Amino acid sequence: MAVSKTAQRIESDPALARYSRQVLFHEWGPDAQRRLLEARALLVGCGALGTVIADMLVRAGLGHLRIVDRDYVEKNNLQRQVLFTEQDAADGTPKAVAAATRLLQINSEVRIEGIVADVHAGNIEKYAAGCNILLDGTDNLETRFLINDVAVKHRIPWVYGACVAAEGMVMPIIPGETPCLRCIWERPPPPGTNPTCDTVGVLAPIVQMVGALQVMEAMKILAGKAEAVTRKLIQINSWTGRFDVFDMQAALDSGDCACCRKGVFDYLSGEATGRTATLCGRDAVQIGGQEGVSLDLEALSRKIAPAAETAVTFNAYLLRFVAGGMQVTVFRDGRAIVKGTSEVDAARTIYARYVGI
Repeated sequence: MAVSKTAQRIESDPALARYSRQVLFHEWGPDAQRRLLEARALLVGCGALGTVIADMLVRAGLGHLRIVDRDYVEKNNLQRQVLFTEQDAADGTPKAVAAATRLLQINSEVRIEGIVADVHAGNIEKYAAGCNILLDGTDNLETRFLINDVAVKHRIPWVYGACVAAEGMVMPIIPGETPCLRCIWERPPPPGTNPTCDTVGVLAPIVQMVGALQVMEAMKILAGKAEAVTRKLIQINSWTGRFDVFDMQAALDSGDCACCRKGVFDYLSGEATGRTATLCGRDAVQIGGQEGVSLDLEALSRKIAPAAETAVTFNAYLLRFVAGGMQVTVFRDGRAIVKGTSEVDAARTIYARYVGI
């Protein structure tokens, strides 16, 4: 089959040749690709959705991707988290580090930052600075409301996505034009009222479907294709094959939203957030660290070793030990994940007893 003149021109342009099959799509084209190559994105969370989002965007030719994730790779992640390997799990590699390493092997032309940190009210504006879009790879509504606050305050588009079991939701949010997250849900539901991947599981296909739709909307936004953005809430049941699309514009037009209508950013101010959270998909609690702290993990390992129930192990990013029947992972910023309990008080007790900050 003869190659068209358009295809020949694309293949001859060094900036576009790698993405030629994408550029040939008539709704995309060279101008959209060049805009994507210059774009910067913040990805909050690099678990199931985050790895799918990062993989697709890096392959598509995003210019700069900043990944911020607080967690480390475990073997049970591999069923759905596409950037990680068994070796990452065996090494306990932080997800942001493992993802950045793999993504650079996929596309070395993209600038990738892998940041091992918990995103919270005190640092999210720093991470969002200079970004053209914010992407939701998180596992809890509190962090999503925080993303929503910073997006609305700074007029940065973002793409919400969530999935559990075989169901998922996606909604692009363009501040000032579409409903924000708090237009639809004023507050997160009380703890224990929503299903989680720990209680009902999660299938990999719904992760791929939700992540793909998030990337599709992100690409439209970054390419300046505002007219093509699906300004609706998309709900998917991958088990039944059902897609539903809901027009939520009335939620914005009512004018009652505390965030985008009244400018109340109580998640960003820290008034509505906590620094301790029960983690989705595991019997574990996260204890927040402190901005600017950098622990000497080797010295801490020596301190903990006499009292720990197993040998203390550490690498450049984290330290791990077992105490009180719980596995404790401490990061350099003082943050910890206490696995083996869903009780915040029990986790705090272990943390205070062994880490002491």
